[in-house]
Amino acid sequence: MAARNNNKLPSNLPQLQNLIKRDPRSYTEEFLQQFNHYHSNVRIFKLQPDKPSKELSELVMFLAQVAHCYPNELTNFAQELKELLSSHHTILDSDLRMTFCKALILLRNKNLLNPTSLLELFFELLRCQDKLLRKTLYLHIVTDIKNINAKHKNNKVNTALQNFMYTMLRDSNPIAAKMSLDVMIELYKRNIWNDAKTVNVITTACFSKVTKILVGALKFFLGKDIDEKNDSDVDSDDERLTARDVATRYATGKKSSKNKKKLEKALKVLKKHKIKKKAEVFNFSAIHLIHDPQGFADKLFKQLEDSKERFEVKMMMMDLISRLIGIHELFLFNFYPFVQRFLQPHQRDVTKILLCAAQAAHQLVPPEIVQTLVMTIANNFVTDRNSGEVMTVGINTIKEVSARCPLAITEDLLQDLAQYKTHKDKNVMMSARCLIQLFRTMNPQMLHKKDRGKPTEASKEARCHEYGELDSKDYIPGAEVLEEEGEEEEGGWESASIEDEDDDGWIDVHHSSDEEQQKEVVEKVKSLTTEARKAKAAIVSASRLLTQEDFQKIRLAQIAKEIDPAPGKSQKRKIEDSSDDESKGELLSLRNIERLHKKPKSDKETRLATAMAGKSDRSEFVRKRTKLNPFASTTNQDKRKQKNFMMMRYSHKVKSKGRRSFRDKQIALRDALLKRKKQLK
Repeated sequence: MAARNNNKLPSNLPQLQNLIKRDPRSYTEEFLQQFNHYHSNVRIFKLQPDKPSKELSELVMFLAQVAHCYPNELTNFAQELKELLSSHHTILDSDLRMTFCKALILLRNKNLLNPTSLLELFFELLRCQDKLLRKTLYLHIVTDIKNINAKHKNNKVNTALQNFMYTMLRDSNPIAAKMSLDVMIELYKRNIWNDAKTVNVITTACFSKVTKILVGALKFFLGKDIDEKNDSDVDSDDERLTARDVATRYATGKKSSKNKKKLEKALKVLKKHKIKKKAEVFNFSAIHLIHDPQGFADKLFKQLEDSKERFEVKMMMMDLISRLIGIHELFLFNFYPFVQRFLQPHQRDVTKILLCAAQAAHQLVPPEIVQTLVMTIANNFVTDRNSGEVMTVGINTIKEVSARCPLAITEDLLQDLAQYKTHKDKNVMMSARCLIQLFRTMNPQMLHKKDRGKPTEASKEARCHEYGELDSKDYIPGAEVLEEEGEEEEGGWESASIEDEDDDGWIDVHHSSDEEQQKEVVEKVKSLTTEARKAKAAIVSASRLLTQEDFQKIRLAQIAKEIDPAPGKSQKRKIEDSSDDESKGELLSLRNIERLHKKPKSDKETRLATAMAGKSDRSEFVRKRTKLNPFASTTNQDKRKQKNFMMMRYSHKVKSKGRRSFRDKQIALRDALLKRKKQLK
């Protein structure tokens, strides 16, 4: 008993807490004593809830620490804390309020508290003017919901919390509404609440009158999730067409420059096809989960027209509307005239506005609407009175719009823009050539004959469909290179073996007889007309099941169409190289609009700043002589080095006395003797 009195357990709560956790039954009396003391402090607290109470804080944390040891005695402890917070959270002392919250978090971590009611209380506490408290509650809410859904989705809890959050987003307190939005966005990013309901609750925040909430929701839909970049880049080995297969098809034992150029061209086409085939990782798939994108875009555009927000916020709204239109192929015809008002070279952030114009174009928009937009860009940007960078940006935008809506540009305008291929500015020249190259593969008939380039089988088949025309096929394009069911299967190109590689990087390939037979089949197909090819492809597609080897042959044949000249055409013309291998994706990058093939010349200030930044400090190369004693005196020679030059310029005679040569001393001695002799006379 004396030892227990020496410990002073009733007043030493940390020591009592440690002993209770080891043996709860032995210290029940001491616990009940502290528990009664807690009730007394609570009654005092209710009389003056705005006063701080250090003793109450210590008792609350003590009871929270040992709550799992006495579950029967502390059955109502958590509920009592919640009621105190709910009733007095606005006037509570900040330290005491933080203690109550930490105690509830501790009880929740010990699974002694229902998560739904506690999280709802914490969302209400976000209204408090306490930044540290809000940060603590935010971290707990995100972590707790993550732990609830760790093993499997707890739909019951998620539904209750999402319904409560929907009301919190419309809360009159902007701080609480903004924190609720941040919680939902963070849970979506962590793939915890990544369902359509969460996304559509966040869409309501895009119409908030509070700028911070509006900007937070817009950033969510315009943001990027880099965690999923490496998920869709992997193809199966059966579907991947490698450079080895292309080399086997085009390389021959004869090392001629013609065959080498063909192989290089084939590898470039293969790379372009792989880029087009690769599924686009859409940073946040949230835009795809919106239930009513047309209604959402209409409301957002109406808000944009009436908005009095800053220009940066309007730009974000414009960007989101253009993405919605392009991805879901919506009809919002008033958006294009609205954008046209800002299409001036002197407009602030005009490249971003041009990006929005290009993103909002798709093939279901009537051509006359987009043509007006394209003509505005051409008239305001692609003129000789503007600088080369402005013209380049205009041509790049027209190219991106045309890639998404082929009927957006008229034949006369295209031929006018094609004449800039010989412009003196390299950026303008290359942008015009990229536009020409786009229409060579998409609709070469719109170009002048001299701009169509070398005609290939693919360019002969390319044509632009009329507005509303459905391009449906009942056959697999390229299947004409396969044999029909019942005929003898020919050997594939992949049966050729690559022997070795010489010093020049050229591959020696020895073809088998099966390959020669396959080449004969390809040559026979080349002699057929387009209608005959389609008919044979339809027969082959319907008469047999295609294997992976068959699809590989088809892909090789499709690549060959973009390289081999069209039947009956001369092969003397130079093979044109495509300098634009970027795929047409759902989202455009600002680089597509601002891409310059030649870096613009810097002004004098920029060049001077670059030169000065490249100069190093010469003091680091100076030999440093350190003294053993930093307080030691210096020599006269060292002192002379620190003096001003004007002080030392006339003292060269004095400095040179100690360093006179023997001849100088002779002359000085002679002069002195002669002078003395004269004086004696």
